[in-house]
Amino acid sequence: QVQLVESGGGLVQAGGSLRLSCTTPGRTFSLYAMGWFRQAPGKAREFVAAIIWSGGSTAYADSVKGRFTISRDSAKNTGYLQMNSLKPEETAVYYCATRRYSGGLSMGGLYDYWGQGTQVTVSS
Repeated sequence: QVQLVESGGGLVQAGGSLRLSCTTPGRTFSLYAMGWFRQAPGKAREFVAAIIWSGGSTAYADSVKGRFTISRDSAKNTGYLQMNSLKPEETAVYYCATRRYSGGLSMGGLYDYWGQGTQVTVSS
């Protein structure tokens, strides 16, 4: 059974930072890319960032460029999302997801596996 395990969410004040982690213990599936998405209450899921596992190329939503950094540690099968200068409107459940094939990195429908999500709450 494929498992993605997220951690690192929590409560932070506006302007603060959090680092999310997503690990794939015992991964046996091929991994082309890992992405992070978020969903706020009453809103649609939105793309945040993605990284191509082999090579490390990245993509970001315009709203997070310059503040968020996605990275990965291939040896640990773990991806990270460093979030700085957080804003209250970024309060959401953050999900990591992985995909086996190339394509539009921001397209959530192309990701194969999803984590359970981790809550990020940014207070004003």
